[in-house]
Amino acid sequence: MTTRIVVLGGGYSGQIAARLAARAKDVSVTLVNDRDRFVERVRLHQFAAGQDLREHSLADLVAGTGVRLVVDRATAIDTGDRAVVLAGGERLPYDTLVYALGSRMDLESVPGAAEHAGTVAVAEEAERLRARLRDGDVVTVVGGGLTGIEAATELAEQRPELKVRLVTAGALGAALSEKGRRHLRRTFTRLGIELREEVNVGEVRADGVVLAGGEHVPSDVVVWTTGFTVPSLAGEAGLAVDGHGRMVVDETMRSTSHPDVYGVGDAAAVRRQNGQELRMACATGLPAAQQAIRALLARRDGKDPKPFRFRYVNQCISLGRRDGLVQFVNADDEPKEAVLTGRVAALYKETVVRAALQVQRHPSIPTSF
Repeated sequence: MTTRIVVLGGGYSGQIAARLAARAKDVSVTLVNDRDRFVERVRLHQFAAGQDLREHSLADLVAGTGVRLVVDRATAIDTGDRAVVLAGGERLPYDTLVYALGSRMDLESVPGAAEHAGTVAVAEEAERLRARLRDGDVVTVVGGGLTGIEAATELAEQRPELKVRLVTAGALGAALSEKGRRHLRRTFTRLGIELREEVNVGEVRADGVVLAGGEHVPSDVVVWTTGFTVPSLAGEAGLAVDGHGRMVVDETMRSTSHPDVYGVGDAAAVRRQNGQELRMACATGLPAAQQAIRALLARRDGKDPKPFRFRYVNQCISLGRRDGLVQFVNADDEPKEAVLTGRVAALYKETVVRAALQVQRHPSIPTSF
């Protein structure tokens, strides 16, 4: 009997899940994505800064793998009839569903962000931001996480004519070691990036941002890199979700409420055996996708799947094309003093990014990077 597997989302985790599942016997795999394009999301800050990136057709990537690609948008999940409803009207029946719809920046929590800020989280939004940056002189990046740091440094390096500012609610590089923070600050100084720490943005306007205390910080372009949101399909379908709308899964990536559904990537709340929630990153999404497929195939064959075993190794941050920071961490993601910096770190990060793409073509490659 053929097992029908439907995968929602053709990003890093979804495509790996689809290709790995298609290698099994007696399965039919359908991958649903809203565009025929695989987006290297971790490079979108490069694209927004003016660099041209290679296009990756999903149809070409899955050709010859046994995966059927459906270019459409999922609008609902009917868990009773085990079917996905598409915007085009088609219903896709499934025996097992893999939910990998990813995330995007939260532009709704702060007034004006949706109307006036750009992001580097989605390809179309990065394209609009790139166009806006052609006419701007002053750019404010909101958010001091890894995305904000990479966006600010990329813009400052690639577009030295711009005045780049980063505004963060906390301290810059708070999750890094002392060595890591020192290098980060030296890089900001070298690139001429203005830094505003320990301040909150209360509103985004067409002419800049307004801080919580009322100060107006003028800007031609605002880049929003803080907060996230996920699609609402899981919660609307009655699947167990957390307070952010992320599917709650067990140690095999299976939904805690619906045993025929698995969740991977940013749209799933994945925890280690010690209860620690994994951060949203390729480094966690790729091995989680591999775990999900191995678990669902094991159960199909009457076997007990092994629990997900994961440990952190490092955090890789690009600081433009010629500099980087690799922060080594312990198994619980706490920073060690050991770091790599400079061109060696930039090469390290580039190798990791290329490996994340290579895994899409070879989904059984170990992904502990």
